[in-house]
Amino acid sequence: MLTAHALVGLAVIAAAAVAAVWGSVGYRRRAAGRALPHVLSLVQTLLVAQVGLGLLLLSDGRRAQDELHYVYGTLALAAVLAPWFYAPRDWRPRLLWFAVATLLAGALATRAYLTGRA
Repeated sequence: MLTAHALVGLAVIAAAAVAAVWGSVGYRRRAAGRALPHVLSLVQTLLVAQVGLGLLLLSDGRRAQDELHYVYGTLALAAVLAPWFYAPRDWRPRLLWFAVATLLAGALATRAYLTGRA
């Protein structure tokens, strides 16, 4: 399960990078495309799965060496979910909110990955 947690962590980082770049390009071009919302949702789904795997590892008695790992993981999940509450209704600024939140979540997930591997 530890290997799955690490692999999903890498998938979160890669998907967040792709979604953040795609979202910012879509915002600048004023055309996001139909697949971008699915990629943004993929990042959210992967983060939820990652937290779920982490909780399963905790319930099994496994602990990260650095306790900051838990902080970064929680903040990454909070960052990717925040636009659902605060983003405006207009599609363009909403897209920017989700792209920036995904970029932040990817950075926090990277940090969580690095503190978990210490």
